[in-house]
Amino acid sequence: MDKNNATKKEITLDDLASMVQNGFTELRTEFKADLKAEMGGIETKIDEIRTDVSEIKAELNKKVDKFEHKDLEYRVEKLEKKFA
Repeated sequence: MDKNNATKKEITLDDLASMVQNGFTELRTEFKADLKAEMGGIETKIDEIRTDVSEIKAELNKKVDKFEHKDLEYRVEKLEKKFA
């Protein structure tokens, strides 16, 4: 026997299978943690987008009211000039 071979531990097929399984288990755990963190970030962004959309809708409603107001002002001015 070679000196190096005598000091090396014999690794069986079961040992290798166990190592591979442990590696996949660690990867799955890390992936789940990363995915959970990423989903939390996405949920936060979605909430921000919802808030922004609500604010935009409110501003649009104000703008529509201003346009209607200006239109009515213009029509009243025309009527006042016509009947004055």
